[in-house]
Amino acid sequence: MERSRPLARRPLVTLLTVAALAASGMTALSSAARAADADLARNGGFESGLDGWTCTAGTTVTSPVRSGTSALKATPAGADNARCTQTVTVKPDSQYTLTGHVRGTYVYLGASGTGTTDVSTWAQSAPDWQRLTTTFRTGPSTTRVTVYTHGWYGTGAYHADDISLTGPGGETGQPPAPPAGLTAGSVTSSSVALSWSPVQGATGYAVYRDGIKVRTVTGTSTTVTGLAPSTAYAFQVAAVNDAGESARSATVTATTAGQPDGGGADLPAHALVGYLHASFANGSGYTRLADVPDSWDVIDLAFGEPTSVTSGDIRFERCPVTECPNVESDAEFKAAIEAKQAAGKKVLISIGGQNGQVQLTTTAARDKFVSSVSAIIDEYGLDGLDIDFEGHSLSLNADDTDFKNPRTPVIVNLISALKTLKARYGDDFVLTMAPETFFVQLGYQYYGTGRWGGQDPRAGAYLPVIHALRDDLTLLHVQDYNSGPIMGLDDQYHSMGGADFHIAMTDMLLTGFPVAGDAGNVFPPLRPDQVAIGMPASTNAGNGYVSPAEVNKALNCLTEKTDCGTYATHGTWPALRGLMTWSINWDRYSNWEFQKNFDAYFG
Repeated sequence: MERSRPLARRPLVTLLTVAALAASGMTALSSAARAADADLARNGGFESGLDGWTCTAGTTVTSPVRSGTSALKATPAGADNARCTQTVTVKPDSQYTLTGHVRGTYVYLGASGTGTTDVSTWAQSAPDWQRLTTTFRTGPSTTRVTVYTHGWYGTGAYHADDISLTGPGGETGQPPAPPAGLTAGSVTSSSVALSWSPVQGATGYAVYRDGIKVRTVTGTSTTVTGLAPSTAYAFQVAAVNDAGESARSATVTATTAGQPDGGGADLPAHALVGYLHASFANGSGYTRLADVPDSWDVIDLAFGEPTSVTSGDIRFERCPVTECPNVESDAEFKAAIEAKQAAGKKVLISIGGQNGQVQLTTTAARDKFVSSVSAIIDEYGLDGLDIDFEGHSLSLNADDTDFKNPRTPVIVNLISALKTLKARYGDDFVLTMAPETFFVQLGYQYYGTGRWGGQDPRAGAYLPVIHALRDDLTLLHVQDYNSGPIMGLDDQYHSMGGADFHIAMTDMLLTGFPVAGDAGNVFPPLRPDQVAIGMPASTNAGNGYVSPAEVNKALNCLTEKTDCGTYATHGTWPALRGLMTWSINWDRYSNWEFQKNFDAYFG
């Protein structure tokens, strides 16, 4: 075995100099390596809301947070694991470190599309903030990677904060040029249509309203909704690509039209709406139209029903004498309608109900719906129409994912039919709707079959109808009864039986909400004069009855912000139109408790 040779002697100063240079070189190399890496995740602390992120059921909260002022909260439900994603530009054949902090049960952090082995890490149980980290190397041609978080089915909400992706930045080039030719097109009381010229190299466009980004689109036109009537707005557009946003375009201003009355301008400031069993009696007994007290401002004749589910042929049959011994004659019924109208009341035909399934699957059915409903309105001289589609009347096809641009025939044909009827009868035509919470507020969590399928296709199915007709809609009175628990804007489930349910459900309509948790796809708020709260008149009328004291608490909270309980509303709406009940017959059966309380509250 050979011995090691002794080192040659060198002057001490030389050794120190070499050592110093070596140390300096190592520091320089280390600094250069660090300088080459960057945090590529955009808005990883969620300080700018969900900007940069796409979430199926996510929102930002101010507590709990790990740092800064905001964090992500996402809630898995049903077949949705509340996935939030961001696509990042990376460099091929390079090393990256993904890090984030999470709270909750079964929370995942990962990266896909790496070009090598996709990675993920997870926390089984994190009652407080827990750091997750993983690494990966990109493939030889990989330029974009998707980072994500998600929870697990049925395990409750999770939180995430301070997500970073560290590594060399990809070649993103330069932001595009600013768009030219921004023009305001058609204007309504709540929307402005915009268009602009395409920009070379742009992958999308950011739309600004009064200096605030309100949406990002891929095309060169959009309609900004949810605006106030008779209000001037300033709009700009920026072009977007992987390198970022361009400078903003020149500003275009547009003033919305005056507020449409939807056929409701001559309703009282606070209206009482009720359904009258005109074609059947059931346990409440038959009530003649002439015997309905003057307190009722809108009377919905229940029900017009189709000859078959898909025929579109609606018929209104008066209650037979065998079922309703005290039923009035046709002449007396028509005379009572005229008397109510002379007293300033509105009498409508209500289509659907529990047993009246209506599916306008074809344009022929749509046209038959228009002609047959018109025949009923004309025969009885009615003021308009109430849509009370329930059960399986409305559902969304699997490829129908945008409530602003519906594709399902039963939805598209219904919208077309209602617009035709409105045009036929003019501005005084009264149009109301009475959907169940499943078809409206449930849309905050679920919309149709969902991104990955498996959800009930009826979830949120009324939203495209309401949205398309919001300028023609006199009243929306969602049935806050016969409902399961529904998640409110506080991300808590609310159940029937008290003021809290009515407060939370109504606040959603007056505040607006992201559909299926997508902050980039918001259902705009309705005007308060378009909204009434639907309640059962008595314990006999349906599940979800609340006492007059609870009714008044709900009204106090929504109109005065008093008696609000645990739910914090997002505004105060003294112009809330009023209350709807099922039904006038059941209220008479209960000695007019619902009507008397309404009269006492609103004077």
